[in-house]
Amino acid sequence: MLQMVQLIPNTLILHSNKITDMSIQIGQVAPDFTLYNTDKEQVSLSTMQGKNVLILFFPFAFTGVCTQELCSTRDNIAMYQHANAEVVGISVDSPFTLKKFKDDLNLNFPLLSDFNKEVATAYNCLYDTFALGTKGVAKRSAFVIDKAGVVRYAEVLENAGEIPNFAAIQECLKGLN
Repeated sequence: MLQMVQLIPNTLILHSNKITDMSIQIGQVAPDFTLYNTDKEQVSLSTMQGKNVLILFFPFAFTGVCTQELCSTRDNIAMYQHANAEVVGISVDSPFTLKKFKDDLNLNFPLLSDFNKEVATAYNCLYDTFALGTKGVAKRSAFVIDKAGVVRYAEVLENAGEIPNFAAIQECLKGLN
């Protein structure tokens, strides 16, 4: 069961009752990171300051729900641009796998490789064990970071078959402009 909690005006956190320890708190400065994109260039959260940022962690490229989620984001990119928001997708796949995935789906936002699992760990959205016994896979998660680098929305899903609440994300972004 998911529940929504209003902690700060225009700020939402959506979480599963199964999650007991969520290290990322609404109102805190988002952990900075630097990761490689699909063009093998480094991208840092801190370089996006001055824009709202939607970070979408996803388990694996080329899987059904991840494809659905990211294609939906691609198809709605104008809404995020209107909200002065950058969108980035992050998974533990290699930059090479993510490049093929991005090209195949014609995605219009960056995909970043957290191959070493440092960012997913910092955002507390990493499965200990995932499908087929794989370890250290990113949980499907969404974080909205405001222009000052502060977390305004956090959603970490235990069930990888679910997608983030994009209506709540859009409401959060509207409240930031």
